[in-house]
Amino acid sequence: MKHLLDQARNHAVNASQTVWSPTATSLRRWALAAVVVNALITVSGVAVRVTKSGLGCPTWPRCTPDSFVPAAHGEISPVNMAIEFGNRLVTFLVLAVGVACVVAALKLRPRRRDLIRLAWLQPAGVAAQGLWGGLVVRSVLNPFTVSVHFLLSIVLTAAAFALYARSKEGDAAPQLLVHRDIRTLGYVLTAAVAVLLVAGVVVTGTGPHSGDAMASRFAFDIEAVARIHADVVYVVVGLTFALLFALHVTKAPGHVRRAALTLLAVELAQGVIGYVQYFLAVPALLVGLHALGSALVWIFTLRVVFAMRSRGPLGTPAGEPQRLDSVPA
Repeated sequence: MKHLLDQARNHAVNASQTVWSPTATSLRRWALAAVVVNALITVSGVAVRVTKSGLGCPTWPRCTPDSFVPAAHGEISPVNMAIEFGNRLVTFLVLAVGVACVVAALKLRPRRRDLIRLAWLQPAGVAAQGLWGGLVVRSVLNPFTVSVHFLLSIVLTAAAFALYARSKEGDAAPQLLVHRDIRTLGYVLTAAVAVLLVAGVVVTGTGPHSGDAMASRFAFDIEAVARIHADVVYVVVGLTFALLFALHVTKAPGHVRRAALTLLAVELAQGVIGYVQYFLAVPALLVGLHALGSALVWIFTLRVVFAMRSRGPLGTPAGEPQRLDSVPA
């Protein structure tokens, strides 16, 4: 037992040092942690919905009118209350990681203002998410408010990934590693994935997993919105394949091609899960996996876009030109 306590103490000290005496590497790790926890909370939010625990804590910011933590309340199941309260606790994890990113960015030397600005988006976004979460509860899980709640997490994930990507490169003027038309194709793909995510929340807001029997639904035909969602999937996969082909033909750097290939693999896996859950009448477990897949598709799309340009190695001053032959492939 003493050995375990010593290990825990050492881990705590090491974590503290990475925040108060950060290096570029430790800041990058905190940024990656922010990406992970933002993806995690999207999955935990879906778990709340598929278990019908959306109103497990019927009030906000308290869990019940008289308590901030789960307490016996009317006909609400203790299990549903625990699931919803657990999701709220994940918010504090996201906030803690976000604050760590801010402190590490402020303490990093030499100071980089772009990293500080990106880091501040994490706690600010969590605060906005918390307030919007209150609106979700007070609106009795209106599908619009629930959808925006998910999309806000997607925005925060993008901000966290931008912090991660910028923390491992310098401040030189951006230099393209691919043809500018290929970069444009990457931007079009990113926009298509964003549309796909919006279409996905519309399908979810129209489908059976509302989060609670009292929750309303979008007044759309589920078959119609599911077909639209599938059509956007085809567009995204087609654009990704076109991007991968263009990168191969133009002999783009190896890390860019690998990033695009990984994205295509993630999209295909996500498509398989989507079709299986559709034909199995959207079982709860597959809905959760599909939500995780959505976050991964978004993250790996951003990875491709950031891989298409270079701002030099760490330590490159702002505005200084760089030699592209020094960028590893």
